[in-house]
Amino acid sequence: MATREELLSDTFLKLADTLVDDFDIVELLSMLSERCVELLDAAATGIMLGDAQGMLHVMAASSERAHLLELFQAQNQEGPCLDAYRTGKAVVEENLGNAGPWPHFAPMAIAAGLPSVHAFPMRVRDNVVGTLNIFMAEPRPLSAVDAVVAQAFASAGTVAILQHQAAQDAHRLAGQLQSALNSRVTIEQAKGAMAERAGITTDEAFDRLRAYARTNNTKLTDVAAALVGRKLPAADLGRLIGVDKPA
Repeated sequence: MATREELLSDTFLKLADTLVDDFDIVELLSMLSERCVELLDAAATGIMLGDAQGMLHVMAASSERAHLLELFQAQNQEGPCLDAYRTGKAVVEENLGNAGPWPHFAPMAIAAGLPSVHAFPMRVRDNVVGTLNIFMAEPRPLSAVDAVVAQAFASAGTVAILQHQAAQDAHRLAGQLQSALNSRVTIEQAKGAMAERAGITTDEAFDRLRAYARTNNTKLTDVAAALVGRKLPAADLGRLIGVDKPA
């Protein structure tokens, strides 16, 4: 099993690779979300990006309960992730059971078994593109070292997203971020369709889609689009849903 130092090194190497190669934003952010769970002893994590109108959208989540909490914040315009995005500063709530500024989000997070949240802005200087959100299974703070790691991941992820557009104007950047948001919608559709057909959870469906993409050296978004568009080879679809031949 890899050590903490090895995982940290591997994560930053993967982030650095995006500076010189084409990459899939959703896959990158999914990897970053999962590494935060492994390295920061978190119960769940999520990543949200803002669109051209400043509205946040869920781009990655380590579990379905984290995904639902992120969706709730975006749809109801309430929660620590919204505050971190708007202010460009980390928002920490070690115990959501205490009286706080989120009367609707807090009870929902507690009911989901995630009573503590730490939201870090994805920013470079004054450019805030989203938030990295760490959920804990019990009311407690991140250590000072873990907080530094989380913010470093958020900042490095921001650089990875922005670097391809460094020489282009804000309109092109908004268009590429919108493309990534559209890709996420396709992935959610593929997860739901596959989960229903295979009788599995959406988390497992996502894991299978990612594994297929990696095995076939294909972008996750392309695999999802092929599945939703019924263009995936029958044999591959059968393996994905766990049968020899698709029904």
